[in-house]
Amino acid sequence: MDVQDVDFEELYQGATPMGRKMPWDLGAPQPAVVELADAGEFGGDVLDIGCGLGDNSAFLASRGLRVTGLDGAPSAVSQARARAAERGLDIEFAVADATKLEGYEGRFDTVLDSALYHCLSEGQRRAYLAALTRATRPGARLHLFCFSPEVPDAFPAPYLISEANLRETVGKDWTIETLEPRLYTTSMTPEELRQSVRVVLDADPAGLTSMETDADGRVLVPVWQLKAVRR
Repeated sequence: MDVQDVDFEELYQGATPMGRKMPWDLGAPQPAVVELADAGEFGGDVLDIGCGLGDNSAFLASRGLRVTGLDGAPSAVSQARARAAERGLDIEFAVADATKLEGYEGRFDTVLDSALYHCLSEGQRRAYLAALTRATRPGARLHLFCFSPEVPDAFPAPYLISEANLRETVGKDWTIETLEPRLYTTSMTPEELRQSVRVVLDADPAGLTSMETDADGRVLVPVWQLKAVRR
């Protein structure tokens, strides 16, 4: 199985060898997103693009923000709505193509991309950034997390993104204020990750033995953390 060919709709239906536990499904907000919120980095109308199961959206809404969560997988959006309803949160979730964002022109003041960018091909990334520019207001903030080239070879990553790619693609219409390496929390223990690589990719997971973990034993993966402002 090639990670670049993953059908996310099938994945969210549990119809792949990966099963129901996905590496990004923490059942809670991404800790790096919590840090940004604590620093006051979200405001106005917030777009959580590639929202998945909606835990980041729910967290931001719980802080009193107006949040729209968009994803290309209908099953993800359905589950995100259910999770938000269980928490009594009012969040707009919808299915949308991130490379177009039709109907959302000039709407958002802050964008969160928590690990969508590296799922897109080069052409899709360029269309995606153009769509984000159309969907945001001047001065909007973009917070983006994506896999960096520091990710081990055996890790199931669709694409690894260079610093130069981010500066060229995002920098076309956005002023990059910070771009730095950090670690991103996954839902998997080292053994769960190795087993997933064996089953899903039919690959040798030996190269994953040196990956760091957090205090709860969850694997941490190297990413870029980018903050940019729309010109």
